[in-house]
Amino acid sequence: MNFHLRLASALPFARHLGPRLDAFVARLTGGRHTLTGLLVGLPVVHLTTTGARSGQPRTVILLGIRDGRDIVLIASQFGHSRHPAWLYNLRANPQALLAFDGQPARPYEAREVQGAERAALWQKAVDVYPGYDRYAERAAPRKIPVM
Repeated sequence: MNFHLRLASALPFARHLGPRLDAFVARLTGGRHTLTGLLVGLPVVHLTTTGARSGQPRTVILLGIRDGRDIVLIASQFGHSRHPAWLYNLRANPQALLAFDGQPARPYEAREVQGAERAALWQKAVDVYPGYDRYAERAAPRKIPVM
């Protein structure tokens, strides 16, 4: 794993500062880039969900791993003990918008994967970003959902 990836997955401040910096760079570049994408080349997406309680649109920047026409999202929350808010939003309303590769947002329908499919997609995600394994250790006993 390269130095930047190790740093991003290991440092506690990365989970707080990283998303803010990604959002700042995304605003500066009209959504075409994020700091994560520029520094380490990780595939990022802008996910817009409908708030489970508020009903309002909520947009977050996440790693998104391509699997054919699908985009795999890992609800790691940097290894936190709780699931991220966007996961609850997708569980309540699986209709979402995803923007990636500088393209306009497109509608997707989310589904949580289980069993062998989850294992295969988890491995694909770890191949792209090995830090997910570290997050899984930190999050235990919480099992990180794969969407």
